[in-house]
Amino acid sequence: MKRKDTIHDHLFKQLGGGLLLILLFLAAGQVINADWSEVVENRKQAAFFLEGFLQPEWSYIDRLIEPMIETILMSISGTFLGVITAVPAAFLGTNLVTRNPVITFIFRTFFSLIRTIPNLLLAALFVAIIGIGELTGVLTIAVFTFGMVSQLIFASIETIDIGPLEADNSIGATRFQIAVNAVWPQVAHSVYAYALYSFEVNIRASAVLGYVGAGGIGVMLNTALSFMQFGRVSLIILIILFLVFLTSLISEYIRREVI
Repeated sequence: MKRKDTIHDHLFKQLGGGLLLILLFLAAGQVINADWSEVVENRKQAAFFLEGFLQPEWSYIDRLIEPMIETILMSISGTFLGVITAVPAAFLGTNLVTRNPVITFIFRTFFSLIRTIPNLLLAALFVAIIGIGELTGVLTIAVFTFGMVSQLIFASIETIDIGPLEADNSIGATRFQIAVNAVWPQVAHSVYAYALYSFEVNIRASAVLGYVGAGGIGVMLNTALSFMQFGRVSLIILIILFLVFLTSLISEYIRREVI
């Protein structure tokens, strides 16, 4: 082994890299005027929070059942709407199907625009337009899912085998027939997997979206935090963790055994 390949030769580089990261961290704190002494000064508040947080208010669980169901239904509805609109849009966003660079550019630009808007900002916009409620959450999740899944689908379409497309095209098939007969069978499995993945993501997102008034269990989380009811906050977080864990198990089973 050459000396330059030993760990001793890279030791100074590793120490230098670590020192650089520490200096960048401290410099960033100076730029944003972070006062680390506040962590120590607010230790009583931290102790008050942990005292309540480590004692979940189990008697409150019966009031969380309905919001929990609302959160699940919001995720299912939003994911469904997002996926069924993303599929045709993704087909129009690929040049293999449309053979029209203008249409492809328009749809891909739209996908990029949708993905740049954060979930919470989308929810806030829909709250301002529609008002507080579950419909706002469903629409927010649908738009977010549309932006994410459409991007994944058209990326999958770009990598398919073009042989079936050329065969259909040689016999005079229309663009729609080519999409249904030659493209869809090759990407259908991926679409189902993307739908399950987006549902997992949306379960997590829906719990946070309710925090800005989009309905679901997030509304209860916002209320509990506002009144410093940290025992309830702890219980709500545990329920959200349970939902995420259960969703992951179900999705993994469907991906492994069904699709």
